[in-house]
Amino acid sequence: MRVAVIGGTGHIGTYLIPRLVGAGHELVVVSRSRRRPYQPHPAWNQVEWAVIDREEAEAEGTFGDRIRALRTEVVIDLICFRLESARHLVESLRGQVRHFLHCGTIWVHGYSTVVPATEDLPRRSFGKYGIRKAAIEDYLLGEARIHRFPVTILHPGHIVGPGWVPLNPQGNFNPEVYTRLACGEELVLPNLGLETVHHVHADDVAQSFQQAMTHWGAAVGEAFHAVSPAAMSLRGFAEIVAGWFGRTPRLRFLPWEQWKETVSHTDREDTWDHIAHSPNACIAKAQRRLEYQPRYTSAQAVFESVQWLIQNGQVRTDSTSAS
Repeated sequence: MRVAVIGGTGHIGTYLIPRLVGAGHELVVVSRSRRRPYQPHPAWNQVEWAVIDREEAEAEGTFGDRIRALRTEVVIDLICFRLESARHLVESLRGQVRHFLHCGTIWVHGYSTVVPATEDLPRRSFGKYGIRKAAIEDYLLGEARIHRFPVTILHPGHIVGPGWVPLNPQGNFNPEVYTRLACGEELVLPNLGLETVHHVHADDVAQSFQQAMTHWGAAVGEAFHAVSPAAMSLRGFAEIVAGWFGRTPRLRFLPWEQWKETVSHTDREDTWDHIAHSPNACIAKAQRRLEYQPRYTSAQAVFESVQWLIQNGQVRTDSTSAS
């Protein structure tokens, strides 16, 4: 099939494009520029490029028309963050595509009252990002029910992979946290370190999109979680990371009001966002209907990312520490 991937050079697209090309699909990558993906692959030599600045085209009211003009059977939207953007694209593609796949987020759940959270739990979204993505999901699934628009929504967790800093055991993106654990230094965690985070390797997210395309009949009109098999607590996460370097972590715990004064404003904001959500998502529905089988546990996905950080000098170990 001919497939357009909007935002195809990012985390997910880095793995999705090679997967779809390898499966024999004809790919059109829609991006603001012909930016290199995080990982090179020969498949990128076989794609067609459509260089479109989404924000500019939406402001002009032409984005949907330009995507429709690509004449693809499938459109995968990896970078939709506003309800208006989703509505504009649906109106342009109605009756024109066989399958429309939207990248959501497990953030739509807000906090969970039952874990692991299933896709059908009542939503308690909070924060601008989660609220906006939940509104997009409600709209798209409504279009599927009422107008038979062929949409599928995939909800990734914290996406990790070589090339960028993975969410760490403090619930933020400061690579120094990995250095402290690798070198046996003390690490302070908020509260008792029992809040949860739920990672997923970018290639497993790519797999979920591919499986949704393969299992079209089971996927249309539905939303699915795309995460690793299990979430981790911050404390458990720290213990696992320290163990990679033969360490027992030196952990100390502080109540949130005290802990937040020990880190930068950015780290504080990121940590609060993650521990307030404490995501823990169930993948049984995707396993059953899409035959989604993630290759990576949360720890395995993060390990691959941390190895890349070490190789690129962003994380120190004893052997690489400055004298």
